[in-house]
Amino acid sequence: MNRRLNPCMSIMSDHPFVPLQWNELPLATMLEVAEENYELMKKRRTTRHFSSRPVERRLVELAILAGSTAPNGAHLQPWTWVAISQQELKKHLREAAEAEERKTYDERMPEAWSEVLEPLGTDAVKAHLTDAPWVVVLFKQKKRQRENGHWGPTYYSTESCGIAAGIFIQAVHAMGLVTLTHTPSPMGFLREILGRPSHEEAMLVMPVGYPAEGAEVPDIHRKTLSEVAVFME
Repeated sequence: MNRRLNPCMSIMSDHPFVPLQWNELPLATMLEVAEENYELMKKRRTTRHFSSRPVERRLVELAILAGSTAPNGAHLQPWTWVAISQQELKKHLREAAEAEERKTYDERMPEAWSEVLEPLGTDAVKAHLTDAPWVVVLFKQKKRQRENGHWGPTYYSTESCGIAAGIFIQAVHAMGLVTLTHTPSPMGFLREILGRPSHEEAMLVMPVGYPAEGAEVPDIHRKTLSEVAVFME
């Protein structure tokens, strides 16, 4: 008897697959692990007060590797992480970022935006860019070079890089360091200063380090489960 294969299955058979590596845990263990992870992550806070205390490069590498495990569109992995510890380069980044931020705060920022920023105490001064021992800039790749040498698009690059950034942040917190998500606007100067190609676009700037002695964070509270989730059982 001749079997008619699903065209999709025929395509998939041309590419290698390997068994999923997965181990089922007892429900009690699952709950324990989930509770421990939540207890860890609910202590995560964004601070703008960094110590200049050195951080081992391998810790930054591991956070980047963790972020790079993120699910992503068509497995194109459309990200480039630029990790900077060179003080002069960080100073250059800070000067350029503050120049743009001053324009934003003085001229560009809508009233509705400044309203929600006020309780957070943000301003155009970005000391974290020179205080933190590492600054990691996440670039999303808008295009990719195909096997035929032509350039083609990437898919869901913004969403993919957003997920990668979240996993990176979780990894940084889990190892006992702190970070923040800085989005200077516009961010074109980052590509120029860091010498990245035109198909890459800066998405996030994330200083990484130890908190400064006496570091403070805004007295704010997260929404409850009922405010952020809807269960349809």
